[in-house]
Amino acid sequence: MMTLDTISIRSDNRHGYPLPHDRPERTVPLTANQTSCPPGLEEFLGRLSEKDLFGKKLIRRYFSYLYRRRLSKSTIKSYEATLFAFITFLIANGRCYIETIVRDDIGAYVEHEQDRGMSLTTVNTRIRAIYAFLQFLADREVIHPKVLNRKIRIKLPDTLPRAIDPEDIRCLLKVIANRRDRALILTLLRTGMRIGELLNTKLIDINLAEKRIDIFEAQKNRVGRVVYISNDAVTALKRWLKAKKSTSDYIFSGHGGRPLSYEAARIVFIKYLRKAGLTHKGYTLHALRHTFASELLNAGMRLECLQQLLGHSSIEMTRRYARLTDNTRRDEYFKAMQIIEKEGIGGHYRRDHSIPAVY
Repeated sequence: MMTLDTISIRSDNRHGYPLPHDRPERTVPLTANQTSCPPGLEEFLGRLSEKDLFGKKLIRRYFSYLYRRRLSKSTIKSYEATLFAFITFLIANGRCYIETIVRDDIGAYVEHEQDRGMSLTTVNTRIRAIYAFLQFLADREVIHPKVLNRKIRIKLPDTLPRAIDPEDIRCLLKVIANRRDRALILTLLRTGMRIGELLNTKLIDINLAEKRIDIFEAQKNRVGRVVYISNDAVTALKRWLKAKKSTSDYIFSGHGGRPLSYEAARIVFIKYLRKAGLTHKGYTLHALRHTFASELLNAGMRLECLQQLLGHSSIEMTRRYARLTDNTRRDEYFKAMQIIEKEGIGGHYRRDHSIPAVY
């Protein structure tokens, strides 16, 4: 069992930005009243020990801090991958100590990731993870606060969610005969659950009599919520659970009773897209969640209610679907166009030559 020792933090002459040298060396415990690692942290420390990186003591202290804050496992995993990649990049570019990091190092790393063809969303996510780590170091006077000046932010396109067309949904459902696969896809479509949330749902979390699933901890923001199940999804789930032979606690399980993997679920979805002749449409498994939101808004559900069902922490996230499915705006447009096409518009759009043009 690995233990959480103490870490000595001090300023010295290795800094990229000068720091005062009159501060006494400080020794700070990683965690209060704790002598051993939680399992997840121990796994991380094991992987860290195998890496050829500098600053391992600072990194392990940072991840102890993340575990104390109870960040989700997937978030910590993402931070781990980003931080390892960033420091590997620094080593390749001649850096030897974390204390020597400067602003230009961050900019160079961003350019490196873009040159590798990483999506803007991924690069932005990695930038935020790096700045979170650097803020941790700056707060503890390991690096100079100047490193955090004028933070780099990549402007992302404000794209619309990609929903599946109603006719394509009908074609997709028509070709799914397998009980498990139909229950999986129909539950995602009718509940709006994130795929990871559904794959981690256990039998004890679902109440078919009340047509609800309790999500005790959401995958992204760790806030619990309740989602509801439509009649057709309830029927599909009942048929699947009746035929299910595995004794696993999970509704959809893979090898050894563990939750079905995301990759396995994605392969199932792609198989039926191909069978329905929809492969060329570029639909993803996550598009089922987008379709759920779009259909409910089209049916008249209020944004505030949809926000709760989707588990969005901000209503601005939910508002994107309103741009996609605003029937009122569509109806107003066609009503106006009907007048324009059939009756014409009175008046003239002639320029008055007595008024000088403005350029």
